[in-house]
Amino acid sequence: MGRRKRSWHPNGFYHITMRGNNRQNIFNDKIDISEYYRILTDTYYRYTFEVHAYCIMTNHVHLLIRSPQVHLGTLMRNINKRYSDYYRKRHNYVGQIYQNRYFSEEIRDSTGLLKVSAYIHLNPVETKIPIVNRLEDYPYSSYPIYYYNKSPAFPFIRLDLLPQFLPKNTNQTKQAYIKWCLECKKK
Repeated sequence: MGRRKRSWHPNGFYHITMRGNNRQNIFNDKIDISEYYRILTDTYYRYTFEVHAYCIMTNHVHLLIRSPQVHLGTLMRNINKRYSDYYRKRHNYVGQIYQNRYFSEEIRDSTGLLKVSAYIHLNPVETKIPIVNRLEDYPYSSYPIYYYNKSPAFPFIRLDLLPQFLPKNTNQTKQAYIKWCLECKKK
C-alpha cells in the first residue's frame, strides 16, 4: 500500500524539513551547499515557487515555502531526488541519505509564519554549541539577506512578505522583522 498523499493548497505556506539519515551530514562543505542552491534555482525555473525563509545546516535543511503552481510533492521530489543523486555520486555514497521523506506542515496564519520563520533563522545559534554568535554571520540562511537588506542572490527567495505580517502597530520593514526574530530568541 502506498503512502497517503499530502495535502497541498496553491496559496499555502509550508515549513519543510529534510534531515540526514541517522542525523548524518548531508552537506559536508560549501560545494554541497552550492549544489543545493543550484538545484533549487533549476527547480524554480521548472516549477515556480517562493522561499520566504531558509536555513541549511550540516545535517538538515529548513524551508518556508509556497508553491502556487505545482503540488508540493512534485516540487520536493524533484529537489530531493536531484540532490541525493548528486550526493551519492560526489561522495561515493550507497544507500539512503535522508532519514525519512520530507516533513511538511502547513502554516495557516500570519503569527505562525512569523514564528516558524524565526525558528528557521535561529537554528545556527540554538544548537548545543552555537555555530555562530550572531545570526547575520551564518551564510547559509536567509537571515543575513534580511539583516543586510541585500537583494537575494537566487530568484526563488522572497523577502517582502514576512515583514508585512508583523503586528500593525510596528513598522513593517525588514529591520523590524529582524528585531522580531531576535525577540523570539530571548523567549
